[in-house]
Amino acid sequence: MSSHDAAPPAAPSRNPCCLCWCCCCSCSWNEERRRAWQASRESKLQPLPSCEVCATPSPEEVQSWAQSFDKLMHSPAGRSVFRAFLRTEYSEENMLFWLACEELKAEANQHMVDEKARLIYEDYVSILSPREVSLDSRVREGINKKMQEPSAHTFDDAQLQIYTLMHRDSYPRFLSSPAYRALLLQGPSRSSSEA
Repeated sequence: MSSHDAAPPAAPSRNPCCLCWCCCCSCSWNEERRRAWQASRESKLQPLPSCEVCATPSPEEVQSWAQSFDKLMHSPAGRSVFRAFLRTEYSEENMLFWLACEELKAEANQHMVDEKARLIYEDYVSILSPREVSLDSRVREGINKKMQEPSAHTFDDAQLQIYTLMHRDSYPRFLSSPAYRALLLQGPSRSSSEA
C-alpha cells in the first residue's frame, strides 16, 4: 500500500507533501482531492440559508436592526442587506463563513460534516484561499487540531471571532451607510402611502 492510498494520519506528518489533510501543498494526492471537491462544491454548499431571496422587511424590522447586531443577524432580510453592504467593503467572506458554520452546526450526517468542514477550511481558513477570513493564530491552531477529526463545532471559536469582528467593525459602518439609511427612509413613505 503506497502512502498516497492511505488515509490522512491522525497527527501531522513530517512530510506534508504526502498526506497533507489541510490541502496546503500541491502533491498529486491533494490535487485529486481538490479536483473532486471542486466538482462537488456547488451541490455541497447549496443549502446555505439564502441571503439573496428574502421578503421585503417591514419598517419595524429595519428599525430593529439598529437595536442590536443579533437582531440583524437573526433576520434573513437583515443578513441579505448586511451581506450586500459587506460586499461593498470587500469583506463578504465574513458573512459567507458565518453562514457556512451555521449550516455545518445543523448537519447530523458525520460524512457530510467531514466534507463540509474540509470545504469550509479550504474556502475560508486556508492561507491559500482568496476568501480567507482574518483569524488569530490561536484560533487557527485550534482549527488545525480539530480538523484531524472534524465535528459540527470545529469552527465555533473562529465563527465567534468573525461574528465579533463584524459586530465591532462592519456593523457600526453599516448603520451609518447610505444603503441602511435609504431602507429607513423607505419604511415610513411605504406605510404612509398604504394608509
